[in-house]
Amino acid sequence: MDDKIKTLRDWIAGSGNIVFFGGAGVSTESGIPDFRSVDGLYNQQWRYPPETILSATFFERDPEEYYRFHHAKLVVDGAKPNRAHLRLSELEREGKLRAVVTQNIDGLHQAAGSKNVLELHGSILRAYCTRCRAPYPAEKMNHCEGVPRCPECGGIVRPDIVLYEEMLDQDVLQKAVRYIRGAEVLIVGGTSLGVYPAAGLINYYEGDKLALVNLSDTPYDRYANLVIHEKIGEVFSQV
Repeated sequence: MDDKIKTLRDWIAGSGNIVFFGGAGVSTESGIPDFRSVDGLYNQQWRYPPETILSATFFERDPEEYYRFHHAKLVVDGAKPNRAHLRLSELEREGKLRAVVTQNIDGLHQAAGSKNVLELHGSILRAYCTRCRAPYPAEKMNHCEGVPRCPECGGIVRPDIVLYEEMLDQDVLQKAVRYIRGAEVLIVGGTSLGVYPAAGLINYYEGDKLALVNLSDTPYDRYANLVIHEKIGEVFSQV
């Protein structure tokens, strides 16, 4: 493992064109659970799998049940950036990291100081009215009782996230493709690479320094130039 860490360290030291692509595993070390890792209490609290609750159809049909899940599972007060977030921010300030492409909706990359963050799935730190599209205070949405409603028109408020059945923001997606395609070093971490279309972005990489940092195997391990099966925070604390 030390040899693999050294290789990644050398790649980072020798490059000024690094892109990071990450998923839920980047934030689990900050205390934010991956909702796919269903805990023992899950089936006692919800009658539906998380992918169903987090779908556009379900939100429209049962916003009250959606917000019960949202407040219980998506909002994690007190979460702080971990070693991976902080090191990525340092690499950006050093002029090495060009962009962070993230599937996460928690805003921890920005909290760590990263500026160029492409949020593929949006953020729970933004909200708007589904009827009049007026912005709504995310803090109020994330800590209200029941379903938040727009004070202007009475419409239901929703978080600015991409729900299942919805398309990714095409501007964000195209920017992510450009950064990944042009990267010298692509570091992919904390993601099982099983959620599409986001996972397919790795296919745009044209270089020969693809590093996968993940606790478990992914479908792309055999295509990577470097595979490290360790916690991402521990890895980034060494590079």
